[in-house]
Amino acid sequence: MLTDAELEALRLSVIVATESVAASLPFAVLAAWLLVRGRFAGRALLDAAVHLPLVLPPVVVGYLLLVVFGVRGPLGGWLYAHFGVRLAFTTTGAALATAVMSFPLMVRAMRLTLEGIPPGLEEAARTLGAGPLDRFFSVTLPLMAPGILAGAVTAFAAGLGEFGAVITFASNIPGETRTLPLALYTAIQSPDGDAAAMRFATLSLTLGFAGLIAAEALSRRLRARLGP
Repeated sequence: MLTDAELEALRLSVIVATESVAASLPFAVLAAWLLVRGRFAGRALLDAAVHLPLVLPPVVVGYLLLVVFGVRGPLGGWLYAHFGVRLAFTTTGAALATAVMSFPLMVRAMRLTLEGIPPGLEEAARTLGAGPLDRFFSVTLPLMAPGILAGAVTAFAAGLGEFGAVITFASNIPGETRTLPLALYTAIQSPDGDAAAMRFATLSLTLGFAGLIAAEALSRRLRARLGP
């Protein structure tokens, strides 16, 4: 049976992962489309920037977010001065850090799906008079749906386990930013926290497996409904 503190960590993990996916999903769709269909100078640079969080230590990502979005940073200071919005050391900040770290996973899933869509389908729609936005929303986006769904679910599952960027940018505040991995870390540091650590680890493994299996199952079902 989970304690109140453990349930709170689970609740925060779900909130952070959900907010991170919701905030980054439109940008991931745009990035995937630009990387596959776009023809412009600097596309390789955009590709590198999108996937950079995969190769950087998460602590570095968290530190850079703190530099930019902290109350003394250029964007964070402006948001705080004009709107009273503070991102660092908040639940929203944890969602931002999680979104940055899981963004490449979303883009990758969508990109793989989009690369399998014949450009001729969009060209056929163009010859029938469909404009760029009409082609995107009526042809491209529906066919990208399996990749979008798989990317979103995978990013959600990954977001449940994000640690380095979150603890650096949002800290480890009970009831505010202490998600499952941070709660596990806290339990490991406690002399009598072995039992709690095992419960957190088991819960994290279960959620991770469930998320990956759900992403694959939903993607296959949606592909089957859309047809070959």
